[in-house]
Amino acid sequence: MSIPSNFAIKDPLHQTTYLKNGELVAWKGKTDEVYSTISSTKEYKPTLLGTVPHMDKEAALDVLQSACDAYARGQGQWPTMKEAERIKCMENFVAQMKTKREEVVKYLMWEIGKNLPDSQKEFDRTVEYIEDTIEDYKQLDRDSSKFSKRDGVNAHIRRGPLGVVLCLGPYNYPLNETFALLIPAIIMGNTVVFKPAKHGVLLLSPLLEAFRSSFPKGVVNVIYGRGREVAAPIMATGKIDVLALIGNSTSAIALQDQHPYKNRLRLVLGLEAKNPAIILPDADLDLAIEECISGTLSFNGQRCTALKIVYVHEDIREEFNKRYAKKVDSLKFGNPWEEGVKLTPLPEPGKPQYIKELIDDALEKGARIINEKGGEISDNYIYPAVLYPVTKEMRVYKEEQFGPVVPVKPFKDIQEILDEMADSNYGQQVSLFGKDIQEIAPLIDTLVNLVCRVNLNSSCQRGPDVFPFTGRKDSAVGTLSVHDALRSFSIRTFVASKDNPYNNEILQKLLNSKTSNFVSTDYIL
Repeated sequence: MSIPSNFAIKDPLHQTTYLKNGELVAWKGKTDEVYSTISSTKEYKPTLLGTVPHMDKEAALDVLQSACDAYARGQGQWPTMKEAERIKCMENFVAQMKTKREEVVKYLMWEIGKNLPDSQKEFDRTVEYIEDTIEDYKQLDRDSSKFSKRDGVNAHIRRGPLGVVLCLGPYNYPLNETFALLIPAIIMGNTVVFKPAKHGVLLLSPLLEAFRSSFPKGVVNVIYGRGREVAAPIMATGKIDVLALIGNSTSAIALQDQHPYKNRLRLVLGLEAKNPAIILPDADLDLAIEECISGTLSFNGQRCTALKIVYVHEDIREEFNKRYAKKVDSLKFGNPWEEGVKLTPLPEPGKPQYIKELIDDALEKGARIINEKGGEISDNYIYPAVLYPVTKEMRVYKEEQFGPVVPVKPFKDIQEILDEMADSNYGQQVSLFGKDIQEIAPLIDTLVNLVCRVNLNSSCQRGPDVFPFTGRKDSAVGTLSVHDALRSFSIRTFVASKDNPYNNEILQKLLNSKTSNFVSTDYIL
């Protein structure tokens, strides 16, 4: 096997420190080996990428205390700092981050199997997200640099931090989606304890120094280990004010259950989804097939926004199935750095077997694999199987597969699909393919009440990051986007005074003296 020298793992990366209270603290305890399912030898063998600390409850609680001390119940340096100063810290961080692009991209490929163009895109998109967040934060401050007067009361209204945030990111977008939680939480004045995902942990090592040197002590703290051993004890203290998690609802519920003061806990959650594609009889099949290929199998379907079930109208099912299945079989499998590769090794060692179980269950209950390569299994992959016809009794209909298998279900009456979506536990997005506005218009009017984004003749996706990203039911709590995330990690707070000469003189002196970081009408350019 030929691996380009700039992408080769020459020496394992041993992450021997963790970030606590502004210092990279040496870890002397147990470590966990980090493997890639990508083999670097001719005979298949997982590749050792490095090691990370296997931290325990005692170490996790020590790190938590650093975040609590830095927040100091709202009295710390960071939560009371001028907005302009927090912006300078974030600008310093992103400038340092940009210098680590090559290293981070390499580990994105090895750790989670994301192809080179998508790994580069994830890094660049994350940098853009941070820069957009800084600009939106400036505008938020500009809009707040004023007084409002109503019924004889002057009010100076701003947004304030919530407290200490526990941040847990996902393995499929370990940089972008993690930072979509982390960055707005930090810039709004909160302090953070952050645990990287199991897969996609080493790619953050090149950024630890940037975190350490860019922010005051205790603002950003990074721990390693298993969630039940470090995250659960942290939640059990009751000292976490915000749980920020992108993952599955089972984990989110388990962590919430640990918290003793649930009314004090704010949730910002991006959870699972079962986004459907609906192919109407008048759909442009060339367009629908192209978008469904991207929607179902981009990054092997390992996206919460992936299309995880395809509903196709009976009038066009044969033509759609034949052309879609052929297109799936034309997708190239290979290592992430190979040119033109669309399908790459799965990062979870047990995922091929899980997908096989879904396929076998569907076959036993009447479905068939309609593409020639479907279900071909190897050490680190299983080729996408297009299953048809899928019924409600099958596991692949009910479960969020999060991998390369595509269930296709025929329909006659669109009301069947609307009822199924209404009954679903999830409500993130839908892709609707068709062109007759007489049919599309009432469908859109219903679908917007079942999901939070209707994609017309296009696959489901998160971006652009300035648009709201959320979901109904078990798919999300809170809204993430450049604009909304700043609000999700903050609360409106204000100073009010009766409009009289005595109070007005005091307010004017406050403004002129610039002694208060909160009461200020300074305008950030």
